[in-house]
Amino acid sequence: MSVVSIPIVNKNYPMGCEDGQEARLIELGKKVDARAREILDKIGPLQENALLATLCIVLADEVNNRPAPSVTDDDLREILARIREIKHKISQ
Repeated sequence: MSVVSIPIVNKNYPMGCEDGQEARLIELGKKVDARAREILDKIGPLQENALLATLCIVLADEVNNRPAPSVTDDDLREILARIREIKHKISQ
């Protein structure tokens, strides 16, 4: 287990992650920081807890409104072909 310091609007938040996931967590932290700064630019200064609550609601809304990925018939055929290939390898 590693601990990474994630800066969000000039304050560092230590976060735990699995070994090897540090770079990914840092990149996600940069996206969260950028979104928090956009919120502050739009509505002005907020106390830390109000900013983090607002940020959570904004990000949850964005995730909730993201369109579901579509699966095509070609995708399903490819998945079926892979399953059959694995089944064949297991059966040998």
